[in-house]
Amino acid sequence: MNKSEATTQKITISRQGGDWYISLSSEFTPTATEKTTEVVGVDLGIKTLATLSTGEVFQSVKPYKRAQNKLANLQRKLSKKVKHSNNWYKAVVKVAKQHRRVANIRKDALDKLTTISAKNHGTVVI
Repeated sequence: MNKSEATTQKITISRQGGDWYISLSSEFTPTATEKTTEVVGVDLGIKTLATLSTGEVFQSVKPYKRAQNKLANLQRKLSKKVKHSNNWYKAVVKVAKQHRRVANIRKDALDKLTTISAKNHGTVVI
């Protein structure tokens, strides 16, 4: 097994929706992967997340749609609360947590799509 060395550049501690996160930025030398196809085209769709010119289809993420519907419901509930009341503050925290969840689901799906595209193809055209 080949060990790679990385040097830590930056550490950030943040708080989002009531939860604490730590992110580390490091520098390392990447290793090249074997490419299956040199050039691939990506079509971003409405019904599907993306379709590659090789015929590979990335389906839309189902939890994303459910999370967005829940976010809309929480936002409607928040709009009916009396501003700056205790229940309003509780609702604001719930909306912030759901926003974070929606953003994380979207980011995860796009990261997986871009990672697969970059590892298997030399040039990606959108």
